[in-house]
Amino acid sequence: MIYATPDPDLEDDAVLEEIHGMRVDLADVLRTPKRWAGALRRSTLARAIRGSNSIEGYNVDVDDAAAAIDDEAPLSADEQTFAEIRGYRQALGYVLAMTSDPDFALDVSTLRSMHFMMLGHDLGKSPGRYRTGPIYVHDDETGQIVYEGADATDVPRLMTELTAEIRAETAVDPLVRGAMAHLNLVMIHPFRDGNGRMARALQTLVLSRCGVAEPTFSSIEEWLGHNTDDYYRVLAVTGGGRWRPEGDAGLWLKFNLRAHHMQAQTTSRRFREAAEIWAALDEVIGEHGLPERVTDELYDAAIGFRIRRASYVKRAGIEQRTATRDLGRLADVGLLRRVGETSGRHYVAGPVLERMRSERVSPRRPLDDPYPALRTELLAARTVSGA
Repeated sequence: MIYATPDPDLEDDAVLEEIHGMRVDLADVLRTPKRWAGALRRSTLARAIRGSNSIEGYNVDVDDAAAAIDDEAPLSADEQTFAEIRGYRQALGYVLAMTSDPDFALDVSTLRSMHFMMLGHDLGKSPGRYRTGPIYVHDDETGQIVYEGADATDVPRLMTELTAEIRAETAVDPLVRGAMAHLNLVMIHPFRDGNGRMARALQTLVLSRCGVAEPTFSSIEEWLGHNTDDYYRVLAVTGGGRWRPEGDAGLWLKFNLRAHHMQAQTTSRRFREAAEIWAALDEVIGEHGLPERVTDELYDAAIGFRIRRASYVKRAGIEQRTATRDLGRLADVGLLRRVGETSGRHYVAGPVLERMRSERVSPRRPLDDPYPALRTELLAARTVSGA
C-alpha cells in the first residue's frame, strides 16, 4: 500500500484550471519560434537544477548550474558540490530527453538507473541500489530524528507498486499524479541518499510523460528551492514522522498546486521580460553596429549570468580571437564589465544592461497566491501534530 491520491476539492479544481490556462498560453507563445526561447529554456533548466540541489545543501550560482548543462567547468562551485550538480543535470537531462520517446518504459529499473546517473560519482552512496537497512531523516539544527522511511524489506515491493501506479491509465490530472509520485518516493525513501532529488526529478518525469507541454517550463523545482522551509513543513505534517501511507495527502496536494500556480506566473513574467529585453538589445546592437551573435551573451548577462570567453566561443561557433574582440568591444561600450585578470577573466552586466534589467524588474507586481490561507494552515497543522 502506498499513499492514495486525494480527490481535489472545488478550490483545487479552480486552481488546476488556472494553471492549465497559463500553461496553454505559454505553449501558444512558444508555438511561434522566438529567438529568445532557447536562452530562456536553458536558464529555466539551470534554475530548476540549482533549486532542487539547494534543498539538500548543495548551493551554486545559477550560471554554474548552466555550466553543468553546457558541460563546462564552474566559475565558483567547489569540486564536490559541482559533482552533485553535474549528476543531477545528467538525470534530469535524461528525464527531459525521454519526454517524447514512444519506447520509453517507466519501471523500477528506470528509477534505479536515474539514481545511478545522479550519484554515480560517489560509489559510497550505493548509486542505483536500494538501501538494505533503516533510514532516518534528521533535523539539521537540532539533530533530532524527524522521519523514518519504510521498512527496507518492503522497499522493492513498494517501488514496484509506485511505478505500476504511475504507468496506469487514469483520468487523474497530470499535476496531481506528479505530486503523488513525488510524495510516495520521498516517503518510501528507497535509497541511502538522494531521495529528495529523485522524488523531484520523478515529478518532472511524470509531468513530461503525461503530456504536459514544455516540461522544462512546468517543473516546480526552482520554486521549492526558494520555499524550502514550507516544503519541509508539509512533508513533516503529511508524513507524521514515519511511513504511514494511510495518512491524508490533501495538504500536500494543495501545496503542490500552489507551487505550480506560482511558478507558472513566474514563468509567464519571464516570457514577457525576455521579449522586452531582446527588443531592447536589438536596439543597442544596432546603435553600436555590433554583430547579432552577441545577443545571447548579452541576454545572459542581463539576467545575472557571468560570461566567459570559452562559453561564448562554444555557443557562437567562433574563434578565440573573434570572441576576445567581441567581448572587449562590449566592455568598451558599457554593455559588459570585466572582472578579474586575463587568465581567469569573466564578464558581468555593465551599466547599460543593469539599467535595462532594472527598468523591467522594478515594475513587477506581487504574484497572486491561489491559496492565501495555506501557509497559516500549514503552520497550524504542524503545531497540532507536533512535527
